[in-house]
Amino acid sequence: MLLALVMVRRLLLIGLVLVCGLFHQSGALYGPSSPVLQLTQSNFKSKVINSNGVVLVEFFAPWCGHCQALTPIWEKAATVLKGVATVAALDADAHKSLAQEYGIKGFPTIKVFVPGKPPVDYQGARDVKPIAEFALQQVKSLLKDRLNGKATGGSSEKSEPPASVELNSRNFDELVLKSNELWIVEFFAPWCGHCKKLAPEWKKAANKLKGKVKLGHVDCDAEKSLMSRFSVQGFPTILVFGADKDSPFPYEGARSASAIESFALVQLETNVPPPEVTELTGPDVLEEKCGSAAICFVAFLPDILDSKAEGRNKYLEMFLSVAEKFKRSPYSYVWAAAGKQPDLEKQVGVGGYGYPAMVALNVKKGAYAPLRSAFELDQIIEFVKEAGRGGKGNLPLESTPTIVKTEPWDGKDGQIIEEDEFSLEELMAGDAETKDEL
Repeated sequence: MLLALVMVRRLLLIGLVLVCGLFHQSGALYGPSSPVLQLTQSNFKSKVINSNGVVLVEFFAPWCGHCQALTPIWEKAATVLKGVATVAALDADAHKSLAQEYGIKGFPTIKVFVPGKPPVDYQGARDVKPIAEFALQQVKSLLKDRLNGKATGGSSEKSEPPASVELNSRNFDELVLKSNELWIVEFFAPWCGHCKKLAPEWKKAANKLKGKVKLGHVDCDAEKSLMSRFSVQGFPTILVFGADKDSPFPYEGARSASAIESFALVQLETNVPPPEVTELTGPDVLEEKCGSAAICFVAFLPDILDSKAEGRNKYLEMFLSVAEKFKRSPYSYVWAAAGKQPDLEKQVGVGGYGYPAMVALNVKKGAYAPLRSAFELDQIIEFVKEAGRGGKGNLPLESTPTIVKTEPWDGKDGQIIEEDEFSLEELMAGDAETKDEL
């Protein structure tokens, strides 16, 4: 009996080790004690772009066999180069947009970032010695530049990813077609003389419009499927993807940076997608609408039996007019019927007879601010303005609200559920029959 228990225990331990091993392979390749600096979207700029030293970055995918084989070598390189250069790694599966900005097409890809210079690809052998020697060459080059008086500040724009995004069949739909932003895309061929002439102007326009309008470029020699999909017949062809992403139209203006910039800014004003006010019917709505929004305004409307469809629609029209007024701002707008989201109501102090009500919600920061004035158009507009300025009296959420799935409103008046009616005589008769039976 004792031997059997020991065997069972050993089997359980082996199973646990195997599970842990599988978990390790399916997750990040570098643990918390690894000498390799682990990069994310939030620390990439401070640790890499603004670094004053040489940084080697491995772009990897956890499922990639070559990446798994490189892991011990990369960790040893990090140990050897400690104090000389930074060895880092970025999970490209978890940070797809950042990987796409740097044109990562295969794994692992190693890029070396030197202050004041664009990143360069490491093409050498994947072993500790050649990696360390290459890093040392970059360090010596950096020291030489500094001795010669050349500026090599870590925040140089040259180390930033290109302002015009490299688009391909793998990222086009996700970045362009599913985006709410205005995109202007150049379809070019590397051998095209007009494209070469446009290149510096396009780059200049992309830098000027950074943070306002997205510019991208498609190499049609490599992406013939995209070329065919959008009926590109000559080079360069510039298409504008505005609010209606299914109907791009050509840019036919001058091919100078100033003309492209002026055109883009005009389009920015006219191609803003219409605002949306969405019913909060489940956790997916909260994640989609409030997860990344700077501020999410949540309205709690009276029960349909109290307001009827006409009253609820008036509230929604007013809410939509607020969204329209602030459509240039990175806000989102959702609503829930009274009592439908009890945990959220409890955390933001809404309930009882306090409908309609509104709060400004920041899910990422775990904070909210309530509308303390009347639920009227002018008061709500002032509330949104105040929230945009940073607000006053922000309150902490206890935790991320639990959002329950509910049926969306059908747009109709509510129906009172009628209970079965009975008379007092029928009730008394029933009691009499019971007594007779007894």
